[in-house]
Amino acid sequence: MSFLAVEDLHINLGEFYLNGVSFDLDRGDYLTVIGPTGAGKTILLESLIGFWTPQRGSIHLEHHDITSELPERRNIGIVYQDYALLPHFTVYQNIEYGLKKKNPHGMKEKIHEISIALYIDHLLHRKPATLSGGEQQRVALARALIVEPKMLLMDEPFSALDPQTRRDTRTLLKKAIAQRSTTVMHVTHDLNDAWTLANKVAVIRDGHLLQLGPLEEVFTRPETPFIADFVGAALMEGTVIGHEKGVSVVSVNGFTMRTIDPAEIGEKIKLAIRPEDIIVSTQPSPQTSAQNHIRATLSTITHEGKTSLLSLSAGETLFDVLVTNHSLERLRLTPGDTVYAMIKSTNVRIVNSHPDTPPGDSVSHS
Repeated sequence: MSFLAVEDLHINLGEFYLNGVSFDLDRGDYLTVIGPTGAGKTILLESLIGFWTPQRGSIHLEHHDITSELPERRNIGIVYQDYALLPHFTVYQNIEYGLKKKNPHGMKEKIHEISIALYIDHLLHRKPATLSGGEQQRVALARALIVEPKMLLMDEPFSALDPQTRRDTRTLLKKAIAQRSTTVMHVTHDLNDAWTLANKVAVIRDGHLLQLGPLEEVFTRPETPFIADFVGAALMEGTVIGHEKGVSVVSVNGFTMRTIDPAEIGEKIKLAIRPEDIIVSTQPSPQTSAQNHIRATLSTITHEGKTSLLSLSAGETLFDVLVTNHSLERLRLTPGDTVYAMIKSTNVRIVNSHPDTPPGDSVSHS
């Protein structure tokens, strides 16, 4: 049995519920849980820690059934986005709070060690109200990690931080987690959290777990149009018309695409392509090893910090391309321009065809 095994979990809170959620995690996995607001992500975390009792299903941690066990006996830590620090305690007292009850032996040394790891050793005498958001978040992480939980659960832990503080905190957290081999489940709306921290990703919608797998698999092989859209991949529908030198040739809405994935001639398939895997040129045949060349029209340009998202159309096929602002300036593009999108066959993946709507009734969740 895996380190964490969740089997057929059903939780009905009236308006909010989980429906038949099952998955496994290995020790040391870092799972980011993504999905729209109200999908059931927080309920899943709070079920694992024991705040909700399932109507059906089971939760096993290290081969032990904890489905009905009290939260304080599960040895699972949780960090919320509001940090939940004790305002009248110093940073030191906040960190030691749980440790005093569990294992006070060597407490000063442990607090010193983790405070250095998270760059808060100079703040131990301060009260939470005097700290910045990033400092408070690191204190909350220290308090959760110092008791050496079997698992750490985090619910939008970086949502209140500015971009630079968020990047710095990710770096420190990744180092602290690696040193302790902690198994983590992290709810987030920021896909950069997944790219930076996770080795696995789960997508939840309407209380159903739609897909869980290795990071690259979920982001490059989304199993439904909804997942593709949510993780930022384009889906193209087509029919396999042949094979050339180990690649499948697919007819897509007036142009052909080549993929290294095998498929049978005549098979109707969906192709997934990530926007960062597409090169754009104003020339029809630039020097490139890419086997796929699509003539398209630039519809819109959306600036996103140091990068920009180009929305392209090739007939009825719509897809986005992510470029650096330096590349955009060099290309001198404006909406309405004709451009050529180039994609390597290794970056065009065939995805499974699953229904986009999960079984059962669809309601809002939290």
